[in-house]
Amino acid sequence: MEPGTKVGYHAYTFGYIVGEVVRRATGKPISQVLQEEVAGPLSVDKELWFGMPASEHHRLAPLEDEPGAAEMAAQMLASMPPDLPMFKSAPPELFPTAAFGNRADTLAADIPAGGKTSARAIARMYAALLGEVDGVRLLPPERLAEATAISSSGLDEVFGMPTTWGLGYGIGGPGGDAQDAPTVFGLGGVGGSFACGDTASGIAWAVTKNRVSNDFSTSTRLGQLITGAL
Repeated sequence: MEPGTKVGYHAYTFGYIVGEVVRRATGKPISQVLQEEVAGPLSVDKELWFGMPASEHHRLAPLEDEPGAAEMAAQMLASMPPDLPMFKSAPPELFPTAAFGNRADTLAADIPAGGKTSARAIARMYAALLGEVDGVRLLPPERLAEATAISSSGLDEVFGMPTTWGLGYGIGGPGGDAQDAPTVFGLGGVGGSFACGDTASGIAWAVTKNRVSNDFSTSTRLGQLITGAL
């Protein structure tokens, strides 16, 4: 496949690559950079992590699977084309679950995928991308515009659904509709969590869940309420 011709979601692969780029550029693991350059200045250093130290694990709300999640996941997987690359990357038995997310090695994994955060912390980070938060701004306006402009779109070759991306951010709200929300940039997480910023309104918000579901209905509803209030 020629680079730049297809779109495919691959969070952990992307995370390992970005983490290594950061390590080579700074000489520090990406968790340390996140703490020193983002979490610390924004006063959320106890709430925003990639690799979370074992000494902090007791502060987390344990994940749990939504009742009937296994059955719903089976139905969802059965509805997908059997030749999706997703099924080649790992068997369905190894797809993320609450048990996977609660594992100590998962929590300590030092890659920028599968972060451990509070909703307050991740919303504060997105707010600091949009503008100043207590004197801290993470990106200048011109770099933010570059990062949130559409860089690729098309049918996702991994999940088989339409998708639109900026530079590391999905474009659109929790439903992923870039046409309805072209100024919203953010990303969802396993279990239905979501965080984003809106360059038009200047609003940032996030929802984190400890009950793992197979949809983004909670995040979608919250996004609708926020949009309606604006």
